[in-house]
Order: sequence, then C-alpha cells, then structure tokens
Amino acid sequence: MRGPGQRKETIRNDEIAVHRLRNTRWAVLIAINALFFLSYYLDIQILEGTLSGSRLLGFHLADPYATGQIVLATRNLPVNLLIGVATILGAYLVLGGRTFCSWVCPYHLLAEWCESLNKVLVKRGIARNRAFDYSLKYWVWALFLALAWATEFTVYEMFSPPAVITRALVYGSSIGLLFTALLLAIEVFYSRRFWCRYLCPVGTTYNFIGRAAPFKIKWNQDKCSNCKECQQACMVPFVLADTVNRGKLEYVISGECTRCGLCVDACQDGALNYSVRYLDKLI
Repeated sequence: MRGPGQRKETIRNDEIAVHRLRNTRWAVLIAINALFFLSYYLDIQILEGTLSGSRLLGFHLADPYATGQIVLATRNLPVNLLIGVATILGAYLVLGGRTFCSWVCPYHLLAEWCESLNKVLVKRGIARNRAFDYSLKYWVWALFLALAWATEFTVYEMFSPPAVITRALVYGSSIGLLFTALLLAIEVFYSRRFWCRYLCPVGTTYNFIGRAAPFKIKWNQDKCSNCKECQQACMVPFVLADTVNRGKLEYVISGECTRCGLCVDACQDGALNYSVRYLDKLI
C-alpha cells in the first residue's frame, strides 16, 4: 500500500508524462529568449538582437514580416537582410511556419498561461471567451504592410509583442510593453488567445510559409477512438477539424498548426504524432 508521499510522487510523474512535449517546448522557448538576454549582458555574442532581426553566432537571421516592412519602407533589400530572411524562410519551410509561434515566440508562452487563467475565470463567470472572425488577421497583415509603404516607417515593429518583449529583455522596458499588457488582459478576461488567433501578422506570415512544410502532425485513424481530446487541447480549435472530424486527411495540413504537441500529449490512443510527410512513405 502506497503512502501519501508515494501517491503525490506518482501524480507528479503522471503530470510530467502527460505534458511531456509542452514542458520540452517551454524549456526550448525560454532558453532561446534567455540567450538574447545573456548574449547582451554577459557579452557572449551567441544570439544577439531581437526576434525581428538577430545574429546567431554572427550569422544573420531576419523575421520575414519585419523584412517585408523594411523593404516596403526603404524600397531597398540589403544583402545581410536577404541572407537573414532566406535562412529563416528555409528553416520554417521545413519545420512548418507557425512552429515559431509555439517554440520561439515569448508572447505565445504568456498567452498560453493567460489561456489557462481565462478557462478558470470563465467557469467562475468572471471572464468571457468571445470568438472573432479568423479572417481578421489577413486584414491586419495587409494593413501594416501598407502603412510601411505609405509612411516609410516600420510601424508594426513599435507594437509587435515578440519584438517588444525581446527588446525589453535586452535593452529595457518601452511603451510597447503597455500594448502587450493590454493584449494579455484582453486574453485573460475577454477573448482567449485574441492576438495569436485573430490579429498577429507575424503568425499570419508563418501560416503562409508553413502550409507546404513536410514536418506535420500525422493522424492514424485506425488508432483513433474519436474522443476529441486533441481538439480540446488544440490552441487553434479548427486546425484538427478536417483531419480528425471528417476522417479525410492523414496529416494536419492547416498553416495555423503550430506543432506545439498539445494534441499529441492529449491523445491517449497514440493516434497523433510528429511525422515528415512524404519521407515516412519511403521508410
């Protein structure tokens, strides 16, 4: 017979097993963003800059949406910027664009914690979870590109939550943190994942990039009991709809899939896992 201490240890071990991929993802995300801080303050020069533009061991990296704004604002594409954006595009064309969101973006981690809080507050009748039209993000995406062209200034970079957070880690706080705090308050009390689901132009850009990526979530219909636990766990509810609901697809092909692994952790049937489309057919 197990004592209270043994039972608590078993529960802790079960929790770790259930959230294995989530915990790994959090560790990777925190480590990447910690490198920005450490590289600046300890002058170790591993990962310098912000998520809009940085250097990894001296090699340039550039966010595609930030690059688009710069090109439109300056009517110019410097060689270093071209190299940086080509590197990022190449990486995420393989991994899946919105992998950036769940494995790298610091705002995403905060939004994930806010989502958990919102769920608790909704049950208590303190908060709401209002849904909006998903197509809204495409208008926001186009708006800030148009503003860059019209104003010759990268307007969005003043407010971009991931850029604001990494700038705060490296260079100190700015007024952009107030906008980020407002977004998080909306996500806690009014609309779960408001920014990531309905507005974020960076996520929208990675959505476009990730649709053709071979690295995807694979669904094994033969193992699936149709419990829908994966859809309850999913950060973007409609991502699994065409695959698991309708039984038409073997892979989650939506560009909105962040490869976060929450559905994999949630699936007790072992019906969902990471896979490389096309390659697994050859093995």
